[in-house]
Amino acid sequence: MHVNAILRKPPVTLRRFDELVSAAQLMREQHVGYIVVVEPELGTGTERPVGVLTDRDMVIAVIARAVDPRTLRVGDVMTQPAVTVNSSDSIEKALHEMRRAGVRRLPVVGQRGELTGVVSLDDLLEVLAAQFSDAVGSVRNEQVIEGTLRP
Repeated sequence: MHVNAILRKPPVTLRRFDELVSAAQLMREQHVGYIVVVEPELGTGTERPVGVLTDRDMVIAVIARAVDPRTLRVGDVMTQPAVTVNSSDSIEKALHEMRRAGVRRLPVVGQRGELTGVVSLDDLLEVLAAQFSDAVGSVRNEQVIEGTLRP
C-alpha cells in the first residue's frame, strides 16, 4: 500500500516568518500539535515543506527557556529540514523514515516536491492493525474449513 492511500489532507501550514504566537493559536483552533512550514514554489502555485513546528518544539525552545514567544517567528523554533516521504512510497518506507528520524508524523510530497498531505504513525498503525486482523482471520478460517472437511 502506498502512503497516498492514507495521508491526511489538507495539512495545517504556516510560513517561517509567521509569528510564533499565531502558530500556537492556530494549533489550538485546528486541534493539532503539528504544523508543516512551507514556502511557495515560484511559477507552480504549490508549496513545498521546509520544516515542521510541533507543540514540543515550542515547549523546549520557548517555555523551558523562559523566552518571550511574542519575540519569535516560526522559523526561529521550527525543526528543519522537513523529513518527508513521497506520496508513492510504501507505508513500510514511511515507517522506516519515522524510525530513522525519531518522529511520529511526516509531510508527504508529490513528484515535484509539493506538499500533498501528512501521514502519522496513528494512520500507519491503523493500516497495519487491519492487515494483522486479515492474517488472523485467514488462520481462523483455515481451522474452520479443516474442521468441516475432516470432522
